[in-house]
Amino acid sequence: MTWPLSLHLKTSVIGGMGDNIYFVWLIRWYQKVFLEGQGHPFFNPFMNYPQGWNLSTTETALASALPGVPFSWLLGPIAGYNIAMLITFVLAGFFMYLWVRDLTQSKLAAFIAGSIYAFSPYHIAHFITGHLNLCGIQWFPLFFWGLSRLLQNTIKLDWKFILLSGLSLGLIAFTSMYYLYMTAIFTLFFVIAFLNFSRFKSLRSKFFWINLVLALVISLPFLYYSLRPFINLSAAGILSSRSMEYASMYSASPTDFFLPATDHFLFGRLFSQGFDRSLWGEASFYIGYGALTLAVIAVIKRKASNHRALILTSIVIIVISFILGLGINLHWNNQSVTWQIPAFLQPLFHKTETLIYLPAAWLFNNLPFFDKMRTIMRFGFFVLLFFPVLAGIGFEQIQKKVKPNWRKVFSLSVLLLVLFEFYPGSYSQSLSQPQPRAVDFWLAAQPDDGAMVQIPFSESVDQSLIYYSIFNKKPFTGGFFNANQPIQYLEIQPVLDLFPDESSLTLLRKLKVKYIVVDSGAYIDFNQFEQKAISLGLKRLTDQEGQIVYTFAEQ
Repeated sequence: MTWPLSLHLKTSVIGGMGDNIYFVWLIRWYQKVFLEGQGHPFFNPFMNYPQGWNLSTTETALASALPGVPFSWLLGPIAGYNIAMLITFVLAGFFMYLWVRDLTQSKLAAFIAGSIYAFSPYHIAHFITGHLNLCGIQWFPLFFWGLSRLLQNTIKLDWKFILLSGLSLGLIAFTSMYYLYMTAIFTLFFVIAFLNFSRFKSLRSKFFWINLVLALVISLPFLYYSLRPFINLSAAGILSSRSMEYASMYSASPTDFFLPATDHFLFGRLFSQGFDRSLWGEASFYIGYGALTLAVIAVIKRKASNHRALILTSIVIIVISFILGLGINLHWNNQSVTWQIPAFLQPLFHKTETLIYLPAAWLFNNLPFFDKMRTIMRFGFFVLLFFPVLAGIGFEQIQKKVKPNWRKVFSLSVLLLVLFEFYPGSYSQSLSQPQPRAVDFWLAAQPDDGAMVQIPFSESVDQSLIYYSIFNKKPFTGGFFNANQPIQYLEIQPVLDLFPDESSLTLLRKLKVKYIVVDSGAYIDFNQFEQKAISLGLKRLTDQEGQIVYTFAEQ
């Protein structure tokens, strides 16, 4: 499903130079922190120099990145990133396998469910776009497996599932704040629905309460250390709130759940011609008709199952996830749906048409921190978490009616159908080799007595510049600030955007910048640009393949 990445682990990444190379850099930073004993995992003093960069302004993804650190040390940071990414597939499939095997006592049903979950188009899409944080879906089966067992246990302390649910919640917290926030919301829905369908029997047991409290206590240290940086940033006003109009752009369409993924080897291009799939990197929620069929069977046969409460609860979560994934207002084909208000109601609404607002709009205005989420459609992920569970239960119910000598053939047929529906094709044309620039090697050979800046300054927030810092080994005034901008960046950006002039040069001296790297290709009349820079007191040091380095003449 990820071929041929395994042949290029040390040199190549899937996709272009985007978020993937930020996570390559992040794994290299964690290597420096945890294996070389330098620095703090969530604060880098060499980025956004001299203020430093709180990595919580983006995603720290510690639980997903950490497995790649030993491989980074042995084989290099690109290999560390690639292996960390591949590990998410292995663990996602395996942990879903464990949950469904526990439910069905069927290894074949568990294997089918694990395959559906591990290779969902959602997972594949974030793999392609390099979102190591959002690929970290492996902890969810453990958490909801443990939670569902604790909700049923009324007779004893169950340390296995206390630890499982508590630790996995902590790992979700150290994977993505998006995931932790959404998990908190869906845990509430899950608990209420499960208790309702089990007629609230558990509430009368002291062990029910003790188990849940102990699981929460175990998760608290993880929650505290993962949340503290984000809470501090929010209090400082650094975590940006989004406008409702902006959040609305990242709303899924109903078709996103039922049409094959854009990168499907056979159907992807066909459906992309008839539907706007420009947000495929976020909106790849295809369930798969094989999984859908198996899940429907589980629902139909729920009365014959020992897991009726879980089946019904899964339906509730799927419905809520689907609705919230549709975002602020209803979209179709990536366009807002407008309702023409009947004439007799127009005086009441004082307009002739309106958008069709959904429950996420109310949450956006009323639930704390909801308006800080950039991509509301990610709430749709929980559809893809619970469908494999239902599919595994449904598969086991069918399998019991298949003659024993045909069960392996039947299982293989279902597996091949699932993989066929999700198969993206070979990635041989999507491999990229991130390479440092010649100027980065030149900078690495220079004395460590000053920072560098990239001009035009707008380039300083590109992920590639973060990656290049691995090689140039110089403090850098920029960083990956697309989501939330640090205070220093907000203050210096308007000034450095005007470079070269007196105010920008004065600011660069204040920031202890020695090496001013200019991308000459970004300027129509570079000769005029250079003449002005030199007249203001700069001197050229070198030209490295169009990246021209200046410093202050008095230095």
